Amino acid sequence: MKLQKTIATPTAISGKGLFGGKEASVVFRPAPVDTGVVFVRTDLAEPVRIRAIAINIGERTRRTTIKKGPVSVETVEHCLAAVAALEIDNLAIEIDAPELPASDCSSGEFFRLLSQSGLVEQEAPRHEFTITEPVFITSGDASIYALPFPDDTLNITYDLDYGGHTGIGRQIYSCRLTPDSFEKNLARARTFLLEVEARQFQAHGMGTHLTPRDILVIDSDGPIKNSYRFPDECVRHKIVDLIGDLSLVGRAIKGRIVSYKSGHSLNHQLVHKLYEAAERQERTAQFGTDALLDIRAIAKILPHRYPFLLVDKVIELESDGFIKGIKNVTCNEQFFQGHFPGTPIMPGVLIVEAMAQISGLLFAQRLEHTGKLAFLLSMDGVKLRKAVVPGDQLVLISEAVKSHTRSAHCKCKAMVGDVIVAECELKFMLVDNDKL
Repeated sequence: MKLQKTIATPTAISGKGLFGGKEASVVFRPAPVDTGVVFVRTDLAEPVRIRAIAINIGERTRRTTIKKGPVSVETVEHCLAAVAALEIDNLAIEIDAPELPASDCSSGEFFRLLSQSGLVEQEAPRHEFTITEPVFITSGDASIYALPFPDDTLNITYDLDYGGHTGIGRQIYSCRLTPDSFEKNLARARTFLLEVEARQFQAHGMGTHLTPRDILVIDSDGPIKNSYRFPDECVRHKIVDLIGDLSLVGRAIKGRIVSYKSGHSLNHQLVHKLYEAAERQERTAQFGTDALLDIRAIAKILPHRYPFLLVDKVIELESDGFIKGIKNVTCNEQFFQGHFPGTPIMPGVLIVEAMAQISGLLFAQRLEHTGKLAFLLSMDGVKLRKAVVPGDQLVLISEAVKSHTRSAHCKCKAMVGDVIVAECELKFMLVDNDKL
């Protein structure tokens, strides 16, 4: 049994961000058992803590960002790759700017600093996720697979195909992730851009502080005013990015990842699927069910009853603002008798009601809202995109925008598989249950 680890002493780094170019100072601090990796924005009026897990991934191009509401930390993948390679489980990362320093655009400086700070074992077992079933994502000709593998660590094969570009060509690299292999073979591999991409980025105001001596800019002959640290440095850096992204599963992964031309977007889609699988695996092992709240627990919180209770179970829950639940839609639903005979379709208003109920469960988790009911005040931006029919499993997601003692505001969406079938913004009044 492997134990959790944190760093022994604080350490720090400073520098300019890769995309924004803003100066940033970062302090790495030890953290208690089961904290996970948490970024703390210290430049705000009130510090904001953002845990480095899948549900906090923000949508950005060519980088990995984590966010909480409007607050984000940009370009975290190189730092997280070093944290994962060193098998650090608990770490507080304080930053006074919106983007991490880029140093030499590799993971090397993060790895060096964290190694020198020393590692200490903690009195709790590591959280690990073993891939037991294949999971894959494809987009065009790019693909990424997570596969079972008879090993006790993470194994990666990456196929980088720039066959039409003579400066890079096709590069394939495989590795078994250990601290030693990462330090020797991956940590120093740098971010790269094609010359045309670099010009486009700077034309849009990104990376304007960088020159080809600071980052690998590649033309048909290879790096401009620079040289490779490895003959296949590009594919090695892609693996660094992938390791950083995979750390957002929030557990040490055991298995094999095979990637062909994938980037952050495809990586993030895989991370979300692995995170959900890991959550289900842990809940099932602990409770015999993958539900965080089963129907009995839900009935103790919500006043709704048959035929108007529209949440069967809760499978993800972050007390500070995120919830995911399930409504299994069957042909026995009472509303199908009249909506419509011969063509059963779940009424859109009931899908919105289901999103309202999952939001009520979210707000009920906060201590100050215990004993309160969420009364719907307004609905904005309601969009019903696709019919929901018997046999569908409706995935209900609500994310808090604001939450006060007497009111709450959230963004909601309902999905069937990977398809969004409805979305809206809801506002509630929170009323004491004993005053009704």
